[in-house]
Amino acid sequence: MKITILDKQPSEETEVIIKCDVLDETLINLVNSLKCEQAKLPVHIDGEIEFLDYKDIYYIEAVDQKVFVYTKTKVYEVRRRLYELLEILPAADFIRISKPIIANIKKVKRLSPALGGRFEAQLINGEKIIISRQYVPDFKQRLGL
Repeated sequence: MKITILDKQPSEETEVIIKCDVLDETLINLVNSLKCEQAKLPVHIDGEIEFLDYKDIYYIEAVDQKVFVYTKTKVYEVRRRLYELLEILPAADFIRISKPIIANIKKVKRLSPALGGRFEAQLINGEKIIISRQYVPDFKQRLGL
């Protein structure tokens, strides 16, 4: 792989060009990572709308017909369904771990087995979430286990 970095003029926008024969998983992950750095999700808190960086999201959970986004210290409401969020979030970072939860795999610190074939994931902020039995194989594969 050849990497070339060029200086740009002050009036030019930063541009990334990828030349390839086949867009493999590594390149898709790279593109998703680049998109993630600039992407923001509109969330609601205290009657206001904030724009949250994807990289700040720890996990997303659906509870009683509402969807909540959890960060290191705050909880926001988002007005989208989980399947819609899975379509827009970078696939390299986010994975469904149970019917009501999408997790950011970059925020997982530790995994431990739980009852019934499930796993418990401890996040880097100390919070724990359960990975349902049916989602464990995909989760392990994404982590290279």
